[in-house]
Amino acid sequence: MDSGEETPQRIVLRSRICLLAAEGVSHNAIAKKLSTSRSTVILWIKRFEEQGLTGISEDATHGLSSRCLDAEKVKSIVEATLHTKPKDATHWSTRTMAKVQGVSHSTIQRIWDAHGLQPHRVKTFKLSRDKRFEEKLTDVVGVYLNPPDKAVVLCVDEKTQVQALDRTQPGLPMKKGRCGTMTHDYKRNGTTCLFAAMNVLEGKVLGSCYPRHRHIEFLKFSAHD
Repeated sequence: MDSGEETPQRIVLRSRICLLAAEGVSHNAIAKKLSTSRSTVILWIKRFEEQGLTGISEDATHGLSSRCLDAEKVKSIVEATLHTKPKDATHWSTRTMAKVQGVSHSTIQRIWDAHGLQPHRVKTFKLSRDKRFEEKLTDVVGVYLNPPDKAVVLCVDEKTQVQALDRTQPGLPMKKGRCGTMTHDYKRNGTTCLFAAMNVLEGKVLGSCYPRHRHIEFLKFSAHD
């Protein structure tokens, strides 16, 4: 066959997708048979249904490239990322920001990459107000590095990340090359403290609620039958 008459492979793939769909083959089966993704199958079937042969003979549009945006638009996207939050969410995603800014999510991703922005990442920190913190820390580390004979170590963790929005200390805002930060503890606003443990031998979960979570409450729960 003359090279000038050859059909580009991307057009062949799109045509085969539509032909298999016309035969009643499922999206998943088409994707598996043609070694492509389900989203690709759905895209070209929809394009064919809406535009016919023209729809699959032309490449799908991907929105404006970040290189085509003027500096003011890029600046507004960066400013919105740094200083605003979406409604009913804790941080921006590429798709929610793209919808608000009227560009593609890939354009948002390129802008974020270029400016070192990662809204989905947050680091936590804790500044202890305990005057004996260093002394206690040394004792805890010493148990691991040089444990006494017949020592028993209980590892306890606290789950605090259940959409606790009011933190006890102000965090640092996100900026280029650094994600936002927030303290790991939060204003309790009347919430209770749930102490829970699993009896692995019997397959039972033990639980008790206390108004505070000091060592007194921990020892009381540890003595739970």
